[in-house]
Amino acid sequence: MKLKWKKGAAVLLGAALLLSACGQGDSKSDDDGNKNGDAKEKYKIGVTQIVEHDSLNAAFDGFKKALSDAGLDVEYDVQNAQNDSSMNTTIATNLVNSNVDLIFANSTPSAQAVANATADIPIVFTSVTDAISAQLVDSNEKPGANITGTLDNHPDAIPNTFKFLKEQLGAESVGIVFNAGEQNSRAQVDAIKKVLDDLDMNLEEASVSTAAEVKQATESLLGKVDAFYIFTDNTVVSALESVIAVANQNKMPLMVGEFDSVRKGGLAAYGFEYFDIGYEAGQMAVKILKDGTKPADIPVQVPQNLKFVVNEETAKTIELEIKDEWNAELE
Repeated sequence: MKLKWKKGAAVLLGAALLLSACGQGDSKSDDDGNKNGDAKEKYKIGVTQIVEHDSLNAAFDGFKKALSDAGLDVEYDVQNAQNDSSMNTTIATNLVNSNVDLIFANSTPSAQAVANATADIPIVFTSVTDAISAQLVDSNEKPGANITGTLDNHPDAIPNTFKFLKEQLGAESVGIVFNAGEQNSRAQVDAIKKVLDDLDMNLEEASVSTAAEVKQATESLLGKVDAFYIFTDNTVVSALESVIAVANQNKMPLMVGEFDSVRKGGLAAYGFEYFDIGYEAGQMAVKILKDGTKPADIPVQVPQNLKFVVNEETAKTIELEIKDEWNAELE
């Protein structure tokens, strides 16, 4: 029995050596640089998003498209906080503990939570208004840590918006509704106040903490303002239909901060596509995962294409004439 076992082992060993030799002789690379038979590397990306609304969803779609276009094989772990700050923190902890290769943070609160949770896992954010004041990066040019991304705040958007309200629509007082608990909103309110110092316009504020409060807050501004401006506040944008209804019923202009809100029924925006800033964030993720670039070496990027878009149906509803001199694209 002992002799027969040795003979069988020798036959198996010989077969193994023959197969190994054949494999070495036939080794070729495919178009992606992988050898035949090798599995393509798969990446696991954790996704945290503060709340569901069209703009943030479009940003995530753009992010996924960029990684798909780059040919990366990705498994996504997608978690949404539904505007709950405690859940937002829990999601960040869960993603860090799940051993993901990279975290995509979609909004300022989401980015802040994961930045506090890890200094090791690469983080790419989008839909962040001011990454410096949110204490996410040292500077836009040199982020300085394990995080970088794309902003949803073009430096010309707010000045152009209020100049249009005053010069083209004759507004002297503008009402804003926002969640004071969102750092990105506080940054935009500060930016608005700086602009108004030079325009001799009045600002009326209404603060909310939940989406359910948005309609009443908007109505509280009636009789005090000539127009509304809803910027990229996640709480208010998630309930934008309430603001649109109040504005349209009272035939008042509603300027908004991005194109998804124009499509919903906002009058106009100096804005950009959230899909685009999501796509640009995805390109950063590709550099990190595929090329080994450190987030600290990738500058934070502002939206690249600022355009003026007007919702034609909304203009008709509030009986506003669209002038050729506006040079607007019509939705």
